[in-house]
Amino acid sequence: MNRTAGRSSGRVVITGLGAVTSIGSGAEEFVEALRSARQGAAPISAFDTTGYPHHMGCEVPDFVPEQWIARHSSEELGRATQFAVAAARMALADAGLSEDGLRDRPGLIAIGTTDGESRDLDQMMQTWIENGPEAMDAVLARRVPVSRLSAAVARELMLTRVEAVTIPTACAAGNYAIGYGTDAVRSGEVEFALVGGADAVCRKTFSGFYRMGTIAAERCRPFDADRDGILTGEGGGILLLENLESALARGARIYGEILGYGLNCDGNHPVAPDLDSFGRCMRLAHEDAGVEPGEIDFISAHGTGTSANDVTEAGAIRQVFGLQPPPTSSIKSMIGHAMGAASALAAIACALAITRGFIPPTTNHRRTDPECGLDVVPNHARPADLRVVQNNALAFGGNNAVLIMSRYREER
Repeated sequence: MNRTAGRSSGRVVITGLGAVTSIGSGAEEFVEALRSARQGAAPISAFDTTGYPHHMGCEVPDFVPEQWIARHSSEELGRATQFAVAAARMALADAGLSEDGLRDRPGLIAIGTTDGESRDLDQMMQTWIENGPEAMDAVLARRVPVSRLSAAVARELMLTRVEAVTIPTACAAGNYAIGYGTDAVRSGEVEFALVGGADAVCRKTFSGFYRMGTIAAERCRPFDADRDGILTGEGGGILLLENLESALARGARIYGEILGYGLNCDGNHPVAPDLDSFGRCMRLAHEDAGVEPGEIDFISAHGTGTSANDVTEAGAIRQVFGLQPPPTSSIKSMIGHAMGAASALAAIACALAITRGFIPPTTNHRRTDPECGLDVVPNHARPADLRVVQNNALAFGGNNAVLIMSRYREER
């Protein structure tokens, strides 16, 4: 990676947000949807759900890629890549920057994903089964490589002094990408980073969660005594990170500051989360950020709505924070589980919550599971003066990632 970006204070700030979600796209639509507890659940249209007992998901409605993609034909890109490109353009516009303004600056593009373009693979395999391999669409085959999620952003914005990397650490991949970008900016290796995650609803993932018995019938109810699983979702979330000096020099709006993050991999079980390991991950994040648990004002939970995840995550939170953790909510109750985009969209929600002074709710809530025992901010957004917030992400394979961000202050 280029090391000519020069010296900086090592402080990393968020100056642009791009969100493509089932409840609204762009920072303004997304924040209003979070405040009003909008629901993204609807019958799945991406594939035929005949034969499945459940058919609800959280798809992005009325997405028109041509509104955001100028240098590619939309047919060149799979749906997840389209989300990544669109969210990157949104983040750039939200930051008040042009692609020309970034072209000569060293930068990073890091996109996290769970499934890449598995939706295209689904279609190719169906064609193979029905008509043989020679009938498979060559255009779909070219769209499949996971590297395209980040490379397409670089090509769309014509950025050549960048490293473009795709990070496939499943449902924690968005936080992984943000952490990777934070390190690159903090060290002075790059001046900016476009980081986040993207995924699209696909039959493979829906079927996998169904076979594990974790697909909800109608609604996702994290931490609720009556929860019955996840709703698969989709979308893209990209944050523009800059060093503080760059942001101040151009008079940028600063949503917040990345204080630090923690990563670990417990390697204990292919799908079941490990309470002690996730507790260690939170402590690593606090140490990197230089904060104590008592300084955290709000936790954005991974909160999938499954029995195993919610009890384990809540137990790990109580292990680290004691008997009275801060308010802890899950936006998956509104947008579903967007896989590799999930923690990136949650990080965007955290940045908006800090700047707009509220905590997003956990919707569809009836009664909190006593085994969870958290203040889940049920059903309605709550006004709050947020200084430091925590964004949790857990993933299959034991990949854990916790991000700490704060309100920007001149002195730290």
